[in-house]
Amino acid sequence: MDQYYFIQDKITDIIGLRYMLSVYRFKNQKIVFTEGCFDLIHRGHIKFLTQAAGMGDKLIVGLNSDSSASKLKGKGRPIQTHGTRSMILASLRFVDHVVIFENETPLKLLKIIQPDVLVKGGDCVEDETIGDDLVSSKGGRIVTLDVLKGYSTTSLIERIKSL
Repeated sequence: MDQYYFIQDKITDIIGLRYMLSVYRFKNQKIVFTEGCFDLIHRGHIKFLTQAAGMGDKLIVGLNSDSSASKLKGKGRPIQTHGTRSMILASLRFVDHVVIFENETPLKLLKIIQPDVLVKGGDCVEDETIGDDLVSSKGGRIVTLDVLKGYSTTSLIERIKSL
C-alpha cells in the first residue's frame, strides 16, 4: 500500500470518524482525544502526543483549522496550513485519526467522539474546562499533561526572528 495514501486516510471528517468510532466501541477499545493548533511540530508536541497515545487504544487529534487557529493565536498564525499540519500529524504512527475543526473550541467534536480520555496540555488556561463535564458525565477522565519546558511554536518563531 502506498504510504502517502495511508497517511491521507488517517485525516478524516465527522462521517468517517463516526463509522470508526462505532468499530472501536464494538471492540471495546479506549478512545483518547486531544486537540490543538500543532503549528510547527516540535519535541514538546511529540512528547505530549506519545503520552496521550499511551493512555488508550486509539488517539484522535482535533486540529484547529486555519481560521480558528488564527483567532486563537493571532495575526500571522498559523505558519502552516491545516492541510500541511494535518499531514504531519497523520504521519506519526501513534496518531490514529486527525479531524480538522472550524470552531475555536472542540466542544462539538467532543460531543460526537465522547472519548474515554480527554488529554489537555498544561499550558491551557486553568479555568478552561471545555468538555470536562461532558467527558466526566460519560465516565471518562480528564488528564492534564505538563508541557516540555523550552519547547513551543511561539519560542521557535521568536528564535527565527532573532536570527
